[in-house]
Amino acid sequence: MYSKKYLATIALVISSLILGACAAPAPASVVEAPAAAEAPAATEAPAATEATTAPAEAAAGEPVKLSVIHYFSGELGKAAVTKIIDDFNAANPGIEAVDNSAGHEDFKTQILVTLAGDNPPDLFSYWAGARTQFVIDGGRLAPIDDMWAANKLDEVIPAGLASGASTYDGKKYLIPFNYHYAGMFYNPKTLEKAGITELPKTWDELKAMAETLKAAGIAPFALGSKNRWPAQFWFDYLLLRTAGPEYRAKLMAGEAAYTDPEVQKAMELWKELVDAGYFVENANAYDWTDAADQVANGEAAMTLMGTWITGYWDGNKLKAGEDYDFFPFPTIDEGMPNAVVGPVDGWVMTEASKHKPEAEKMLMYFLDPQVQADWALAQGALASSTKVDTAIYSPVMKKASEQVAAAEVFAFNYDLATTPPMAEGGLNMFAQFMNDPSKYADYLAETENVAKEVFKK
Repeated sequence: MYSKKYLATIALVISSLILGACAAPAPASVVEAPAAAEAPAATEAPAATEATTAPAEAAAGEPVKLSVIHYFSGELGKAAVTKIIDDFNAANPGIEAVDNSAGHEDFKTQILVTLAGDNPPDLFSYWAGARTQFVIDGGRLAPIDDMWAANKLDEVIPAGLASGASTYDGKKYLIPFNYHYAGMFYNPKTLEKAGITELPKTWDELKAMAETLKAAGIAPFALGSKNRWPAQFWFDYLLLRTAGPEYRAKLMAGEAAYTDPEVQKAMELWKELVDAGYFVENANAYDWTDAADQVANGEAAMTLMGTWITGYWDGNKLKAGEDYDFFPFPTIDEGMPNAVVGPVDGWVMTEASKHKPEAEKMLMYFLDPQVQADWALAQGALASSTKVDTAIYSPVMKKASEQVAAAEVFAFNYDLATTPPMAEGGLNMFAQFMNDPSKYADYLAETENVAKEVFKK
């Protein structure tokens, strides 16, 4: 868990001294719905490769080398993204993309350090939303409007993604690689064992189901918050279902306070579930795959997680619709807009890139329909290109795409909806809460102090 000293040195010092953007307002954390992971200490930036130091003009006969940094280093993405990069190189003999991957959590700090150094990459993967806005505000990204127009990408990228994930300050910066949806993923056999035949649609129904499961000796909810971020989805949905998307956007931008009654209400609802013993104990001792395993083996009934969990379960030979399924987070207060939560993974080009034409060619390759389809299947993701046939999806993923399409609002999850310095404070608060929910008011006050520093309130 992060200490106050860590927050001060990493969340605030890195943000202010490296990028000088900590006071910049967060982008809207709510976008139109598209149609159709103890935190790491700061580490040294990835070592410069030949690609990062190559001259603008390659030697005669030598391919132009592109430095590509990404966070798809886990079992869900590493093999697939390596194949994509290798295939790109094979199809473009005049270009050699040099693959540099970093651990998912380490990447969050490493990329900021790397961008501030003398050898930034040509391209890197990044999360759409406040994190992208943050590096744009630091002058580190190159706009791609000409490329976008020349390739008629408005006909390829759904309008909601184009406006909410790709566009910042009126310009296009990010190519969406995929998007995800966070829902309540459950084990149908476990529910059946407990005699549950109806899925909950309201908060009271969810609590009643949790009580039935607990009485049957089954933990209702698994949560692996060792790396903090998996807990954010509970905060996101509780706040969206009670205070609404507009209030949440204000909180993400520093225009509301963590000590507000709206935030306290969300935390009290969360505390009610923890106090009732509905979560597997010691959530902070597990990561998200541990929680997924607890659901798969029947130790717990469900976990609130993103659709990447389907890729994990598919890799473990579980069958969609039989061994796992999901239902939307239930309604709490009537009248709130139907909001869904999830991230958008994308690719961006640095302003300092010496090989922009070649980098743009690779950005377009990431949108190739076959690449998009292969990546979606490997990652348990939803493709960002309208050219991908939805027939590739499992019944569960198809249902997830329909949930997103039917939503009134697609909201970026917490750590993508607010600035990176603020995200550190909030994610730390969620982990503290899962350790001891009785002190949530103190945690909210501490988090508001972080917000005052970040947003200069």
